[in-house]
Amino acid sequence: MKRRDLFAASLAAGMMGVARRGWSAAPDGTAPQAAAALGRTALHGTIPRLVPIRAHADQIMDIKVCLRPFRPAGPRMDVEHVAGKTVVHNYGHGGSGWSLSWGAAYLAVGHAAATLERRVAVIGCGIIGLTSALTALRAGLDVTIYTRDLLPHTRSVRANGSWTPDSRIALSAQASPNFARTWEQMARYSLQTYRDYLGLPGNPIDFRDNYTLSDTPLDAADHAPAPTDPGKGTFATTGAPQSSAEFASYTDSIADVTPASELLAGADNPFPVAYARRTPLMIYNFGAYSHLLLSEFHQAGGRIVIREFHSPADLADLPERVVINCPGYAAREWWNDKSLIPVRGQTSWLPPQPDAPYALDYKGVAMISKSDGVMIQGYDMYGLGDMDGVGNSFEHADRAEAEKAVTIIGDLFTRFQPRNG
Repeated sequence: MKRRDLFAASLAAGMMGVARRGWSAAPDGTAPQAAAALGRTALHGTIPRLVPIRAHADQIMDIKVCLRPFRPAGPRMDVEHVAGKTVVHNYGHGGSGWSLSWGAAYLAVGHAAATLERRVAVIGCGIIGLTSALTALRAGLDVTIYTRDLLPHTRSVRANGSWTPDSRIALSAQASPNFARTWEQMARYSLQTYRDYLGLPGNPIDFRDNYTLSDTPLDAADHAPAPTDPGKGTFATTGAPQSSAEFASYTDSIADVTPASELLAGADNPFPVAYARRTPLMIYNFGAYSHLLLSEFHQAGGRIVIREFHSPADLADLPERVVINCPGYAAREWWNDKSLIPVRGQTSWLPPQPDAPYALDYKGVAMISKSDGVMIQGYDMYGLGDMDGVGNSFEHADRAEAEKAVTIIGDLFTRFQPRNG
């Protein structure tokens, strides 16, 4: 049996290998993830001496805007026949594209391999397209990527680059009953794959201690969905989400493989806030990771053709009869998928600070010190939660917004007193 046939035959069995492991509630009946949200207290002396982040508006060297398009029903991953081609869709992953890319690719390539065609075209070279192409190559298929831009120049690299596997991935009421299971399969498969990239030269995939900081008590309530406002309606009544509570949350199902949080008590809290929590956070260093994936693709015999598509009919010109369609937000126009909803997000980039390898969240702003720069993103500076940026497709940088986010982090560190040790 050929390798691609084995891949198609083993799809179901392979995903069973990353099925949910057994877990039970905490002694008080609290679900594992909720219990973890409360957090145990970190062992004394385990907090490293932290170097302050140098966050000043006059240090901004780049501002990027991402759109994180999602579909209320969840990513499009079905198969259809268009222009004489079998088209496997793989787009619409919201703010979870980087996180779920390998699991989504595995499912998409399973559909492609089931056709028993050897030659496969992949549309798009963002993170979803490139991982789909690599997964297809590993399955023994002959792969050509058709794209306007390579990964370093796509919308993918405008994101903040951290593990956020169910960030605006779907709306609870619109997602199918089976989607939670599909999401879990994608998340678990992706986690397993990312482990293969840990510890490599350049640290393409890495971890940071992420400190969640607050001037008011941290508890499980800050993980609860925001209440709905009956006066605003819902997606079902307005055609657009109206509340953070409408977004689906699935992370409870992978609590057994999600590192838990720890509370920082007393002198072990080095920050000028009353409450702090530490959680390991997986991050993607875009430069190293992009270079590695593109190198792997070419070394495995993959080909890239620079080309734009304007309608599904354009697929008729391709020599391949199977297409994995990974266009991201471009699907809204070229595939006429008006169900895609953009979620604008903006990241500001300061010079790298390798002596401060950590991340934090404070007052609606996230900071991650990465190998390619200090990333600062205002994700909830206006109290909108997951609704921040929903429906906004404006891709131009907002300097005032960037400076406001950087200033919040900068002000925090004007009160920061590094501790010895």
